[in-house]
Amino acid sequence: MQKVIIITGGSEGIGYQIAKTLVFDYKVIILAREETKLKQSASELKCDFEVCDVSDGDAIEKSVQSIIKKHSRIDCLINNAGVWVEGELGKNNPKDIKRMLDVNTLGTILFSRAVIPQMEQQKEGTIINIISQAGFYAKAERSVYTASKFAITGFTKSLQLELAKYGIRVTGVYPGKMETKMFEKVGIEKNMSDSLDIQEVAKTIQFILSLDQTTQFTEIGIKNIKN
Repeated sequence: MQKVIIITGGSEGIGYQIAKTLVFDYKVIILAREETKLKQSASELKCDFEVCDVSDGDAIEKSVQSIIKKHSRIDCLINNAGVWVEGELGKNNPKDIKRMLDVNTLGTILFSRAVIPQMEQQKEGTIINIISQAGFYAKAERSVYTASKFAITGFTKSLQLELAKYGIRVTGVYPGKMETKMFEKVGIEKNMSDSLDIQEVAKTIQFILSLDQTTQFTEIGIKNIKN
């Protein structure tokens, strides 16, 4: 039986690439809040999908129950959905600040909470949090983004200890700057010459999932060292 993998933020960027890498060996369900793009991506990938805004707790619960009803189990949750805001704190829009924390932090926490009962029942499961190097290191003009990621670093480390007794693995993945359109989408130009190939990140996720259920990576940092 193919394992069931949920990928949040799966309609584009690193989420899409992870889905593309896993779809041949697993039953992949991608999630995003924009239905049109999500349907297009699911069609290209030939995988299942659920429309879900991860900042909405009720939507998360509805999607998880729909997946369980359809597929009977959840083997892995990949918390990948995220948004970006930069600049000095005093110049950040309060609505943007709230949206970032709702998606990057609360979404990861609530989605993890939603899948845990099913994984406990199965006595196994894997939660992979795509966190970013910002979960390790602070930078000026990144205060809110860093806060959203530092919170998930602590959450991940605590959850590892909390869920081990149920046979549930939790891994934090900390990639550096990646070749995605995250910056472009918010009108920010960046030099991407030192960015990570998202295929390398996807292959790392594939490797984690290939390991025996009793083997756990607590954290994996990934950087481009060519420059």
